[in-house]
Amino acid sequence: MALADFESSSALSDVEKLVLRYAVAMTVTPVEVPDELFTRLKQHFTEKQLVELTSAIAWENYRARSYHAFGIEAEGFSKGAFCPLPARPPLNASGMRGTH
Repeated sequence: MALADFESSSALSDVEKLVLRYAVAMTVTPVEVPDELFTRLKQHFTEKQLVELTSAIAWENYRARSYHAFGIEAEGFSKGAFCPLPARPPLNASGMRGTH
């Protein structure tokens, strides 16, 4: 799946697409996150989860911009390869995984 085509991907859920829309909005300059987008995010995530999601996106933007400023480019280590994420149990009503 190409991230550039995430909107038309059948491999992603509506919530995953929503998160990617948020990441895109946080990545453009200047940052423009529409109120409607954030309202939709609040329907799926707790305040704590939104802080964590926002921080993760901001951190990746920080790293990418820092690397670019220093001329650090991809080394090609993952060319033609990928690292699948392990399957995780779904979140329960309190936003936790498993039986905690």
